[in-house]
Amino acid sequence: MTDLRHPIFARLYPRIAAASAKAGVDAHRAELLAGASGRVVEVGAGHGANFPHYPPQVTEVVAVEPEPRLRRGAIAAAAGAPVPVSVRPGRAEELGLDAASFDVAVVSLVLCSVRDPLRALAEIRRVLRPGGELRYYEHVRGGTPRKVRVQRYADLVWPFLAGGCRLVRPTDALIPRAGFTVRAERRFEFPESGPNPASPHVLGVAVRD
Repeated sequence: MTDLRHPIFARLYPRIAAASAKAGVDAHRAELLAGASGRVVEVGAGHGANFPHYPPQVTEVVAVEPEPRLRRGAIAAAAGAPVPVSVRPGRAEELGLDAASFDVAVVSLVLCSVRDPLRALAEIRRVLRPGGELRYYEHVRGGTPRKVRVQRYADLVWPFLAGGCRLVRPTDALIPRAGFTVRAERRFEFPESGPNPASPHVLGVAVRD
């Protein structure tokens, strides 16, 4: 079974993404994808918010999305993408794609919500060619005890409202554990002010060992 239904979240997320775009998230998406080339798999593509930002050096994007409503949005967005994009069902833990068949893998605000992040990263590593890139843009566990406390309290209800998202997941620490070498990474707060428990973000590029 490749579908994973979050009907309330799927209805809300495009509105949340639109508000984030007004706050400047598109610059982060563009930074995430700058310099990508060749064949790309985007894991957890949502409704296709990244598609407009793929550079012309990308020859193909295979976008995998398990939530049916979001996947329909991604199919519509693919029609206007600047590079060829195909959208298919699938989960991060079981992509159903050939081994070593992609130059780049992209994850964007998705590893917080997969059920088994290490398994998902192992599957991403499997489909990347040796030396292939993992480009990631995720919100992560906070950098201070106070922030982590806030996130832990919020996590009592947050996953039920946000499609299974876990605020305290240390995704940036899991990536090297999964067999990737981090080449570049920066941490930042987005949005920069306010009490948002999901504000600690990380954006980086890692290479399959």
